Parts: sequence; structure tokens; C-alpha cells
Amino acid sequence: MSNLDNNIIKEQSNFFRESKKNVIALLFIFSIILLIFWFIKLQIEGLDISFSSIWTIHKNHLELFFIDVLPITLALIFANLHYRIQSIKSNYESIINLKDKIINKNAKLASKFGSGDFDISELKIFEEDILQKSLLKMRKNLLDNNKKESELNWIARGKEQISNILRLYNNVEALSNETLVTLIKYINVVQGAVYIYDEYKQKLVNVATYAYNRRKYINQEFAIGEGLIGQAAFEMGTIYRTEIPDDYVTITSGILGDIKPKSILIVPLVSEENLKGVIEFASTAEISELTIKLVEEVSFIIARTIFNLKVNAKTRHLLLESQRKTEELKHNEEVLKENADEMKATKEMIEVANIELNSKVQEIENAQNRLHSLLVNASEVISIYDEDGTVTYESPSVEKILGYKAEDIIGKNGFERIESDAQNKIEAIFKDVIIHPWKTPSAEFLYNKPDGNVIWLETTTRNLLKDPAIHGVILNTRDITQNKIAEKEQRMRGQMQSLSENSPDIIIRFGLDGKIFYVNPMMQYYTDIKTRNLLKKQIENLGLEEQVVNFFKSTIELIKDKNKKQEIELIFPTVKGTKIMMVNAIPEFNEDNILESVLFVAHDITERKQIEIEIQEKNKKITESINYAEHIQVSILPNTKLLQEYIRKSFIFYRPKDVVSGDFPWFFKKDEFIYIAVVDCTGHGVPGAMLSLIGYFLLNNIVDRERIQSAAEILDELHIGVRHTLRQESPDAEARDGMDIALLKINVNDNILEYSGAHRPLLMLRDNNLEEIKGDKKAIGGIPLKGKTENDFTNHKINLISGDKFFIFSDGLSDQLGGPERKKYSTRRVREVIQEKNDYTIEKLAEHMSNDFIYWQGDNKQIDDVLLIGLEI
Repeated sequence: MSNLDNNIIKEQSNFFRESKKNVIALLFIFSIILLIFWFIKLQIEGLDISFSSIWTIHKNHLELFFIDVLPITLALIFANLHYRIQSIKSNYESIINLKDKIINKNAKLASKFGSGDFDISELKIFEEDILQKSLLKMRKNLLDNNKKESELNWIARGKEQISNILRLYNNVEALSNETLVTLIKYINVVQGAVYIYDEYKQKLVNVATYAYNRRKYINQEFAIGEGLIGQAAFEMGTIYRTEIPDDYVTITSGILGDIKPKSILIVPLVSEENLKGVIEFASTAEISELTIKLVEEVSFIIARTIFNLKVNAKTRHLLLESQRKTEELKHNEEVLKENADEMKATKEMIEVANIELNSKVQEIENAQNRLHSLLVNASEVISIYDEDGTVTYESPSVEKILGYKAEDIIGKNGFERIESDAQNKIEAIFKDVIIHPWKTPSAEFLYNKPDGNVIWLETTTRNLLKDPAIHGVILNTRDITQNKIAEKEQRMRGQMQSLSENSPDIIIRFGLDGKIFYVNPMMQYYTDIKTRNLLKKQIENLGLEEQVVNFFKSTIELIKDKNKKQEIELIFPTVKGTKIMMVNAIPEFNEDNILESVLFVAHDITERKQIEIEIQEKNKKITESINYAEHIQVSILPNTKLLQEYIRKSFIFYRPKDVVSGDFPWFFKKDEFIYIAVVDCTGHGVPGAMLSLIGYFLLNNIVDRERIQSAAEILDELHIGVRHTLRQESPDAEARDGMDIALLKINVNDNILEYSGAHRPLLMLRDNNLEEIKGDKKAIGGIPLKGKTENDFTNHKINLISGDKFFIFSDGLSDQLGGPERKKYSTRRVREVIQEKNDYTIEKLAEHMSNDFIYWQGDNKQIDDVLLIGLEI
């Protein structure tokens, strides 16, 4: 029974006692009235006062019985009415009094809550008191609102502090350090670090670390997806851990020593869905949800500020560049105004020049014919070898000098035509110039011509492998048989004339003091100075250009110092024009082996140099064309970034053998379908790249139609399209080119993958089990075999399950030679690598497979284009 019911019962008991007294009094009054009435009636009847008289009048007047009962009845009725009225009144008064007490008590309670005192330890709770319940609910709401307001104020103060810091700094590292210190102190953790995303490296770089009130200097970098830092960056989501791995991090404190944190919080810094960095905190206690909320809200402000700082830096750079270009334009405008008149005159001159140009064109054609004639009749052979010793160019003069045609040696090993002794000598200087590119070693050797004649040859090597125009080792080979004969005559005749007067080379003998003892007629040919005017004169008095005089002086000093033959190129101004001479400075000794004189033999190599320049120019143009083709191919082909826009967990590993590639990845998105393919065209380099463009655009046209086709139907149509494009169905067709392909078609709505392949398999990893689905033994394109029926490509359907991994690749991956035994990488090794690392994420597996392939290849030359695509559902 409630307190309220007890109070009402007490009030009703008091009322019953009062009502009983009133009824007795009323009955007493009515009894007196009745006695008076009886007395009057007896007097009227003349009867004495006795009970018998009273009975007599009642018998005579029966209505008196009614009158006798009436007072009692009225008394009872009145008593009953009075009881009811008093009962109702009493109840209401009791209830009102009790309600007044409760209202007063609740008013005091409301006043107490209003003043901020929420203590209810001494409060007596009435379950039926609705107002009290409402006040207690209001108290709870006030406490919750106070808590929320306190939390919001705490977050607002933290954001305000960080905002104030962000406005003060323009340097990312200083801003990161100060922001980190402020946050660590504000949220009461012991350690933190800031990592900024370096778009060039594509890594997260540590720029600020702080622990126990001390700044730390730690150089750390994380790739996207690497560790918890890289995982938070990859997923662009907060990571909060209370179960910390043993090898993750240890907090070092002078007071606490090395302790393991109880919780870590890693929040990515993201602005407009672009990653700007990651902020990390470690604490010896658990981090509250309020703290996590503050860090997440602050991370957006920090990311936006970092973005703005980078944009501002770039803007300043662009502004300065714009100002510089504005000044240049202003200057150029003035120059243009000054040159306006000159341009008008120039226009008239150009019209005249055009007339002259037509005549020059004819001269150039004649010059080209002369150049070919010079190459054919040059006095030396110019050869270009690659680093393996294979001949990539041979000048036409080889037929006249060495007796065989250039096309007989190009593409073959250049050392095989030389006798074994001479071959060892040439290979030695070739290896020397490969190891020491700055050297230009020479070698002399005997050579047996096809006609049986034996001649002396001199070969000079120069390493131009890094020259994009040459990309090889140049060998200048000339017939030095006459020089050898002259040297032999010099040894036999002593001071006799050393070389033939008819030699095409300039031959001069200098004494050690710089005086000329001998000069052949070719000096007069080139300088127009008579021979007799040169003999017995010092170098300074020859009337030659200063640079030539200094060359002779320095070379004589070099011979005196080294006592051995020197071979040097010289730019020699002559009356025939500027010539390039290959000068051999030969020391001459007397019978006592004492240096006596220096013999200079200068051979005109101007023609050879012109040929080298022409070769360089042609190779440069070819290289530029190939590089531009690479730019076009790269611009249209998909990359990992594009693929990850539609399939987040995916990668493309692509390594062309040459600048442009015959293998190419293909991607197309239409409605709910995603198409992905690895295409391996016949060959590589420029021919493969041309075929890859045909395949690329045919695939785009096939899938961009209204009719939805299966993966196999797409390959069937591609097969027909390649044959039609290359005209392989015509009777005189010679182009046998084609392509292998692995094609995936993914329905993202129904989670169904279709696969069809031409020679290329599909690897599927599901629940740690690897399955290989082989492609059809049939290529795309190629000349059809007469009388043989071709089957359609097979279509495979797979219902996708979350976690499935798929891999498609070209044969350049499996055919690459390498490893300790120089064997193929093989499809089996691809399967083993995937199976062995089946628990890896697709990102980590991509990195592992790339590293494993590069390690396997080692120093071996890449034999084909390499392409691998992996994706995870």
C-alpha cells in the first residue's frame, strides 16, 4: 500500500468518528421533538402521561407510527447524506493537502536542479508522482546535455588551438611538429607521429615525431598498404587498436623505461577524397571515443591546411614564372616591333631565297650522291658494334678495303672474320673500352683478305653506347699497310726518308727542340706553304694557326714524357677548309735507344666524321619517333590507377622490352560490365606496337555496341576483325601476325565473371586453393588453314565470392630466362609464387611478384614484353 493510500485511510477514520457524533446528536434532537409531539397529543386527548396512554393514541391514530418512524428515518437519511458529503469533502481535502506537500517538495527539487545542484541522495521517491518522475528525467537530460556541452566545448577548444597553430606556419614540417606537440598535450597521450604523403615517391614520409615532451628524429617511410600506417592510408579510414603486436612499437621514457602502449590511434589526413598524410598516436591507456572524434575532426582541418600550403607553394612558383614570362613577352614585344620593318624586307628576301633554294635542292641531291660515293671510296671502314660484339652498321668502303660487302657482316659477330691472334687483340681492346668508356684504345693486326692478300689494319675504338644516336661502340679501321712498310723502311734506312712522298697523309719529323727535319708534299697541299720554306724552321715560325702550333708543342712534350706512340684527333684549319686529322705521334730512337725525334703522321678523317654525324642524326630522328610512339601508346593504355577506380584491389605489372610494346593491357567499362584483358601481339617493339593498336581499337569497337556479347563471342569477333584488317583471308596473304589474349568480363550487378582465352590461361585463387583455367589452343588472327574447320572460343562462367583473386599474364612473364641455371620463369613458378603467398593482400602480392620476377631475371637480358594483371573481388 502506498504512502498516499495510508494518508487517505487516516483522514477517513477521523471523518467516521465525527459523523458518528453528529448522527447521535441528531437522533437526540428528533427524540425530544417526538416526545414533545406525544405530550401535546396526550394533552389534546386528555390522557395522562404513561406508556399505556401513548399506546392508546397510537392505536387510535395509526399514522402516529409513521410519524414516530419519520424522525429516525430523516435522521438516518440526513446522517447518510452528511456522511457522503463529508466523506467526499474529506477525501478532496486530504488529496489537496497531500498534493500541496508533493508540489512544494517538487518545487524545491526543481529549484535545486535549477541552481545546478543535482544531488538526490536524500530524496524520497514516489512511484505515483509523475511530476517527480518528470523532474528526475529533466535532471538526467540536464546532466547529459551538460556532458555533451562539455565534450563539444572540449572539442571546440582543441580545434581552436590547432586552427591557431595552422594559421601561424607556412612550412609543412614546422606546422606538423607544432600541431603534433599541441595535440599530444591536449589529448593526454605519450607519443605521436605525422607522416606526409610524397606524391613523387608515392610513400608516406615521417616529418614529425614526439614522445614524453621530447622531439624525436626518426626517418621512416611507408608505402600505401604497408603496415598499419599504409593500411590506414589505403583505406582512408581511422584505425584504433587496443591489441598491439609485440613488435609494433615501444614507448621510451626516462621515468617509465621501455613500455608497450595499450592503444594506438591512426587517422588519415584526407582532403576532398585525396590523401595528404597520416597522424598516429600511442597511449599507455585506452583512448576515449571523444578523443578519437576530436582527432578525426582535426584531421580534416590539418589535411586542408597541408593541401593549401602545397597549392600556395605551387602558386607562388607559377606566379614568379608568370612574372618572368611576362617580362620576356614584354621584351619580345619590343623586339618584334623593332623587327617589323626587317620582317618586311626579309619577306622579299625569302621570295628571292626560295628561287635560290630550288637550285640548292638539286645541289643537295648531288651532295648526297657525293656522300655515298665518299662512303664507298673512304680510306677507312666505320663499324658500329653493340655491347655483345654484333655488327649493327658497316660503311660501304668495307668492300674496297676488306673485300666483303656490308650486308654480309651486319647482324653477325664482327670478330669471327679475324684470325685468332688478331681476334684476341681486338676483343681485348673492345672489352677495355666497354669497361672504361673514356678510353679510345687502338690495335694493329694482320688481316687476310678474301683474295688472298695480307694487309695491316689499325682499329680505333670509341664507346658511344650512351649516345642515343649511336648506341654502340664505333670501330674505325684503316689500312695501315703503307705505314707499316714505311716504319720498316725507317728501321732499315735509319735516317733515310721514313715515308713515301706519295702518302695521302701529312708526314712531319720534328727534332726534340721543335725544328722540322722532314715534311712531305701533303703539308704544302693542305697549307699552301712550300716544303722548302718549312725545313729547318722552328714550330713558331711555320706560319701555322696558333692552335696547330700549340698542338705540336704539347705533343712533343708528351712523347718526351711517355716515350711511346700517341694517337690524337686534331681540328686542322687548311686552305681546303677545316679538316679533322687523326694524328699519330711516333717516337724515334737511335741505336742507344735514346729518343731522337718525333714523327707525326696526320690522316684526314673528315669524311669519317661526316659519316658519324650523319649516322647520329639519323639515329636521333628514329629514336625521337619511337619515343613519341611510346607517348601515344602510354596515353591510351590503362594503368593501375585507372583500374583501381573500378576494382579497388587490383594492379598492373607492365615491363615493355623496348620503348614501345607489343603486349598491352586493355580495360573497358560499359553499364554494369567491366572488361579486362592481357593481349600479347606477335613480336615486340615498333611492329608489335602497331599490331597492339589494331587489337586495342577493335576491342573497343566490339564491346561498345548495343548487343551484349559473352567473352568468347568477343574473341570470335576480334579473331575475324584482325584477319580482315590484315587481309589474311586473301589468297596472296603473307602477314601471319596475330595475338594471344586472356579476356575477363565482370558483371558487377550479378557477381559473375566470364573468361575466354587464346593460348593464355586464367589463374583463380579461392579459399587458398589455386585453379588454372586454360585458354583455347588457338590464336587471334593468322592466315587460315585451307580445309580445316575452326572451332569457336570457349566461354567459362564463374560465380564470384568475396576474396577471390584472379591473375592473367602474357608469355613474356613465363618465358623470361634467369635464376641460377638460366631457365625460364615458367607458368609453374607463377602458380607457386601465388600459392605460397596466398594470404597476402593483392597489393602486397603485386609487390612480391614484381620483386621475385626482377630477382629471377638478374643480369639476363629481357627477352619479351612482360604483362601481369591481378585483381581481388
